[in-house]
Amino acid sequence: MASIAETSSLFEIDAELDGLIEEIEGQVESEGEAAEGLVARFQQFCEAHGDKVDRIGRFVRIMEAREQYCRSESARLTDRARAAAGKVERTKNMVLYYLLSRDLKKIEGYQFTLRAQKNGQDSVRITDAAALPKSYCTIEARIAGVIWETVLSLLPDELAKALESSVYDTRPDNDAIKTAVAQNEVVSGAEVRRGWHVRVA
Repeated sequence: MASIAETSSLFEIDAELDGLIEEIEGQVESEGEAAEGLVARFQQFCEAHGDKVDRIGRFVRIMEAREQYCRSESARLTDRARAAAGKVERTKNMVLYYLLSRDLKKIEGYQFTLRAQKNGQDSVRITDAAALPKSYCTIEARIAGVIWETVLSLLPDELAKALESSVYDTRPDNDAIKTAVAQNEVVSGAEVRRGWHVRVA
């Protein structure tokens, strides 16, 4: 038979306890004492309340452990995938060197054919990244919003619009927002408040 803690939510158990307390208080006032069955049911729901809390605590701990395991597995598998990709690239380069150094187009095995094939388009090989002019680079940078707005205000309109159109992502700077609010500044579209979280102890 399923227990109360298994079949009822924490809210349902709490509501039942509230109702039982009212009934017990009413009987004590009218009859001097509460019925034995009513007290027994109250004790039963008190135990169910404790069991429910423990069940929730165990569930949270299990899910936290599962989350950590999945994250560690993800990191491990990502590392393994990176290592495998590196081995594939090194092996292909070795085969390509073998074919080109012997002026061969292909070599055949029983199941596979390894073929040297020209790429569909030219590729760029960077020989010295430090010597490459910035005008031939795509710049990805993290810039504080204050600096960004200052730079835009100093640029000609056309150049400022071109720079703005190059932005592909913006993220709220929580530290800057907290600092501004702490200095009694109004930040449109944001608020700072102290939230709550559940800690399993």
